[in-house]
Formats: sequence, C-alpha cells, structure tokens
Amino acid sequence: MTYQIRIAGFGGQGVMVLGQMLAWSATKVGLNAMFVPTYGPETRGGTANCMVTISKDRIYSPVFIDADYFIAFNEPSYNKFKDQIKKDGTIIYNSTLIHNVPKADNLIPIAATEIAMNIGEPRSVNIVLLGEFLRKTKLFEEKTILEALEFYLGAKKETIEVNRKALKSK
Repeated sequence: MTYQIRIAGFGGQGVMVLGQMLAWSATKVGLNAMFVPTYGPETRGGTANCMVTISKDRIYSPVFIDADYFIAFNEPSYNKFKDQIKKDGTIIYNSTLIHNVPKADNLIPIAATEIAMNIGEPRSVNIVLLGEFLRKTKLFEEKTILEALEFYLGAKKETIEVNRKALKSK
C-alpha cells in the first residue's frame, strides 16, 4: 500500500498544513511518510505545492512524477498538475474556484470554498478537501485527523469544532 499525493494551491490556502497533517497522521498510525514542500517566489498568493508519500513499506524517494491523488485548491494549480496523475489516479478539486473541468469518474468536484464560507470559517477550505480525500481513501480514522488538527492548528475548542465540521462537510 503506497499513496503518492500531490496537493497544490496558492500560498496561504493551507496546502502545506494539509500535507504535513497527512504525513503526521501516517506516522502516528505506524506508516512511513515523506512530505516535500515546494514554494513559488511569493509566500502568500504565489503557487505552493507539496508531495506526500505514505506507505507501509520503506520510501526510497520522496519525489514522484505522477500521483495517485491530486488535491487542487485553485485553477492555476489544477492546470499545472492535472496531467501528472497516474492512469488510475484521482483528482479532488475545489469546484468553487476551478471551472471547465470535464466530467470523468476520477474527477471529484467539491465546492470547498463555498462550504467553508457556509460553516463560517473561510480558512477551512483545506480541511473540507481533506475530508473528501479521507472519504475516498478511508486512510485514517477521524480521531487521528483530529489529533493532527490539534497538533498543527491548536487545541482551542472553537478551532477543533469548526474544523470537525469542515472535515465532515460535502
């Protein structure tokens, strides 16, 4: 079992936090994980993407070309990486910001920005997309992800509650 996941969006959208949470969660449950961040020239607003590899076996290279899963936050990121997916790979994308996507079984639209706005936390787009990824893969239990949320985003009750909502929203 090996998952190679690319996550991409604008800097400041939570791309890196999502990748770190996946890698952290994997190690928490005894899997091997590698997280490779890549930033554009700007920290906020520029392109940001990361590669996460999760496996039961040793990981010999943290870098890959074609992903099993691609989580796209915005249209420029989608356009840049949409062709770097394995033949049987899956793309989960923010359909609020990404338009003109052909219908296909391996393309999963989720109105992440709209959902995040509706639950009252526009910064939770990454967690909405994470929830869809977890529904698709069943990779981690909710408890593990909630621990990762607490580790990366803090233990404040309101933060945990709004992100729990985001995780379950679709």
